[in-house]
Amino acid sequence: MASCLFVVIVVLLISSAHAQPTCATQKFTNKEQYDRCVDLPQLGCYLHWSLDTARNTVAIVFIAPPATPDGWVSWAINPTGEGMVGSQSLIAYTAANGSMVVNTYNVSSYGGVVKGKLDFDVMDMKAEHSDGVMRIFATVELPENGRTKVNQVWQVGGAVTEEGVPVRHAFGQGNLGSKGILDLLSGEISGGGSGNSKTKKRNIHGILNAMSWGVLFPVGIMIARYLRTFPAADPAWFYLHGSLQVSAYGIGVAGWVTGLKLGSESKGVEYTAHRNIGITLFCLATLQVLALFLRPKKGHKIRFYWNIYHHGTGFAVAILGILNVFKGLEILSPSSKWRLSYIIIISSLGIIAIILEAFTWIVVLKRKSNKATKPNGNGDTRRQSSAP
Repeated sequence: MASCLFVVIVVLLISSAHAQPTCATQKFTNKEQYDRCVDLPQLGCYLHWSLDTARNTVAIVFIAPPATPDGWVSWAINPTGEGMVGSQSLIAYTAANGSMVVNTYNVSSYGGVVKGKLDFDVMDMKAEHSDGVMRIFATVELPENGRTKVNQVWQVGGAVTEEGVPVRHAFGQGNLGSKGILDLLSGEISGGGSGNSKTKKRNIHGILNAMSWGVLFPVGIMIARYLRTFPAADPAWFYLHGSLQVSAYGIGVAGWVTGLKLGSESKGVEYTAHRNIGITLFCLATLQVLALFLRPKKGHKIRFYWNIYHHGTGFAVAILGILNVFKGLEILSPSSKWRLSYIIIISSLGIIAIILEAFTWIVVLKRKSNKATKPNGNGDTRRQSSAP
């Protein structure tokens, strides 16, 4: 069962990288034709442009889906670096009266943006919002005469204050990787700085933890819960259960360490609930794995209390693990297919568990009934209490 689920997840991982519509098919209300376009590698955004080397300007159309209907979208050039700080931005959003607004902002720090004139001229600015995307139209003077490679940064956010100040965007994998060097002549995008590295680490962190806490641990519990009902499965169920839980623990620890590394590299970015649940999971899972090696023999006077501890800790790990997978999905903000895929997997496990639970009780109650009516050597009937 575990191997099948692993294959399903790998297939979903591959299929989730679905192709976006090509920018070449996009049309505009002004019916302008642009010389080049590119599907930007993060956040489902696109850029169209026409370069005028004689005037040292570039006419652009930036297309992006806002994080929420009341959100904002931004395209920027950073004359001094490759990241957000120092970028000269065009930011569009929907005003309170329902009209689209586009303004220029200087991003001087991670703490906020300042509306104002940019270091280079921007002309013919306007914005549109339709079909679930916002579009920024503008003609931008290039920061350096004759230089056709620019450090571009693009972004989407979820809200704007009443004063027209964009609220800080999310820090998902797409948000952190939405930057790079754009060659206006060739259309090639390169770079991306640490955002690309962090994106890979976040993907690894998410996959490892979803596999361990979110899938393998629950499957291991199901094996122990239902296979041991059948005498023929003893002691195979125990070794299968133990090896699966130890494997899940190893994968989970690898994901946990990756998360700690990500946290140390992301100063000022904290996901308190997700982190605290992760630490709790690591502690409980460590106790759970140790329980396999400290298990008292059957009939020992403390075996009853060990069972309570082992079962309680196991169910706590499963519940917290599933909860933290969903919290992780909220942080990463991947394609909706990821969340849907995990919901399908965990729901399937739940349905299987319900069916097996009912079947197990039928078997146990039938076995109990047979033993209760079977005469012993003295002509009495045996009475034995049993529950799965």
